[in-house]
Amino acid sequence: MAEFHNSDTASWDAGQVRREPPSHASQRPPQRKRRRKRRRMHPLLFMLLHLIFVALASALLGCAGWLLFSDFCSFNRAGAPPVEMVVEVSSEDTVDTVADKLKAAGLIEYPWFFKLYANITNAEEKIGMGSHALNTDMDYHALVLGMRSAAGNMTAETVQVTIPEGYTVAQTIAVLAKNGVNTEAALTEAAQTADFDYDFIDNESEDISRLEGFLFPDTYEFYVNEKPANALNRLIKNFNSKLDDELLAAWEAKGYDLKKIITIASLIERETDGTDQARIASVIYNRLDGPGNKAGTNGLLQVDASLLYGLPGHEGAITQTDLETDTPYNLYKYPGLPPTPIANPGLTAIEAALEPEETGYYYYALGKDEKHHYFETYNEHVNFVNSAEYYGN
Repeated sequence: MAEFHNSDTASWDAGQVRREPPSHASQRPPQRKRRRKRRRMHPLLFMLLHLIFVALASALLGCAGWLLFSDFCSFNRAGAPPVEMVVEVSSEDTVDTVADKLKAAGLIEYPWFFKLYANITNAEEKIGMGSHALNTDMDYHALVLGMRSAAGNMTAETVQVTIPEGYTVAQTIAVLAKNGVNTEAALTEAAQTADFDYDFIDNESEDISRLEGFLFPDTYEFYVNEKPANALNRLIKNFNSKLDDELLAAWEAKGYDLKKIITIASLIERETDGTDQARIASVIYNRLDGPGNKAGTNGLLQVDASLLYGLPGHEGAITQTDLETDTPYNLYKYPGLPPTPIANPGLTAIEAALEPEETGYYYYALGKDEKHHYFETYNEHVNFVNSAEYYGN
């Protein structure tokens, strides 16, 4: 048996004690960091700052609201004399683009607010295409009403139509009808009987020739099944827009009234392809104002296009019988201008009527080279007509 020593027990006890972890009860709790105590704001100061914040927010909201309200009611433009602005609306426009156009014209200040109003009030069902005369004292509601069109609105179906230069009223009506603007019968009736608010339109007449010369050739956008009078009025309105101060002054200086100038322009338009309009104009004026007896014209314009206008439905070459037909448009028989324009001239023909070339020509004839040849005397003219160069030979 091994010999037991007290020292062995003591040694084991001490080592065991060193190796055993300390009991849970003997562990010291970890020390916590003490937070600095937050200083609380005095209640009265907090309430004061809160009231200041509420007041500032209310003031800002109030100012913004007043600015929007002023724009809506046009108060921000009050005091200044109203200024008229024209806003164009096409079928490609939306409420958003219309708002931008109103902003650009100075009619509103906040396009986004107008868009909001327009969307809430279904303004796209009220705003129509065309040129709208608006002024700066109109509020949002008045602006929308000012852009209304009896013909249709922005959501209606539209069609683009081009009216060529030199078309007559009858030809223009046929083009409009073909494109679905309205029926030929309805458009013809409107041309005969509708009242148009322009001094140069004879509202007492019931002949479509009363509109001849005033349906300006251009490209237009119409509503499908548009009211006939509205469609025709759009062409007349476009013509009227061309009458600027410079043109009006030129008419006065010429000594001719508007109707006579447009009549001369219509003769020019129908007699040439556009390359020599000012020279054709010189022949017309020479015959009207010059010493016609010396040239053998006796004031007769002898324009074939006018003769044919007075013979609707005529086909083929002009005959001797045609030349003897008794119609006021027969300028071989009656001196001076026809009673109305014979077509709707473009702007270049109108300008040629106002600024003709200065020549001594009284005659012209079309050659086989498809160009007009001009002559000062009747004999020169006859010799050319009898030559192989003349278009008719």
